[in-house]
Amino acid sequence: MKFLASLLTFFVPVPRLRKRWRRRLATWFFTAGPRRRAKSFGRHSFATGRCVLSKNTSVGDWTGLGGVVVLGGGGVTIGSHVSTGPGLVIQTQNHVYEGETLPFGPGFVCKPVEIGDCAWIGMNVTLLPGTKIGEGAIIQMGSVVHGEIPPCAIAGGNPAKVFAWRDRERYAKLKSSGAFLGVQS
Repeated sequence: MKFLASLLTFFVPVPRLRKRWRRRLATWFFTAGPRRRAKSFGRHSFATGRCVLSKNTSVGDWTGLGGVVVLGGGGVTIGSHVSTGPGLVIQTQNHVYEGETLPFGPGFVCKPVEIGDCAWIGMNVTLLPGTKIGEGAIIQMGSVVHGEIPPCAIAGGNPAKVFAWRDRERYAKLKSSGAFLGVQS
């Protein structure tokens, strides 16, 4: 995709495109696929890497996806102003393990995954079925998350555990003043 975007920007009849316009054109090529597949893709949201979203995925406004792969038939809700690193895998279904056959039954169990507003998810993170990440939470790179991460928590590891907290007062002050990354007032 990046190669195609650079070719098209090279052969455009405009003598010299500014870097800003080249970046916008390249972003359009990267996000055209996720927008077509996702149930909803928010305003000013973008993808900077390979994204494979399911038809049950909703992405909020001003969200930056750095390479997300959604696996399974469960729903995925990604809030507004979320930032993800490359290599995020969101798994939304699992085999039925209490069936009549071994090692697992013929069906699947689907559980939704929710990511709250203003969350920051690092590189190579795996979110398992039924995971809920609270608003303003930070997930350390390389983590495997299952269960619920509370708002403004900083978690990491395998399985991910909360090891620190954001300053809630400062977070609320920044959010109420509209100090979001990439948003121009």
